[in-house]
Amino acid sequence: MVTAQSDLDVVVSFVFVVRDEFGARIERMKQVISTKDAPAAVGPYSQAIRAGSMVFCAGQIPLDPKSGQIESQDVGEQAKRVLENIGAVLEAAQLNFSHVVKTTVFLVDLADFQTVNAIYAGFFRENPPARSTVQVSALPKGARVEIEAIAVANDGSGGKTASDTSG
Repeated sequence: MVTAQSDLDVVVSFVFVVRDEFGARIERMKQVISTKDAPAAVGPYSQAIRAGSMVFCAGQIPLDPKSGQIESQDVGEQAKRVLENIGAVLEAAQLNFSHVVKTTVFLVDLADFQTVNAIYAGFFRENPPARSTVQVSALPKGARVEIEAIAVANDGSGGKTASDTSG
């Protein structure tokens, strides 16, 4: 005869087996990407995480990797530093800007959009990624711009641009 307690014991055992098995798989799939060529994280997060073929880059602000400080208040210089920092993180993941599929740009002042866009365009010359740009009230350490990126390693498309095939 099966009792409620023995059924509960079976369910609990199953939950622990599933949790342990899938938890181990997730840990094997998740790889922390870190480099001294980009600023160290200023909180409890990683510079980037690789999960399978995808690399999720944390938002970068214009910190100099050596000094850990923002060295210019000029938004164009800040945008350049941010993108150089992202480039260093991508390189640590053995990727480059051509692998980036999505970015999010955070600006303290949308009036800076054209300046940041001009710098951004120099880093994404061909097939630029999808992008969102939003204005925020403030950024860490008084930065004027922050950018986060998602990249895909060898997505199988051979870097081709998708075309409208709707007919």
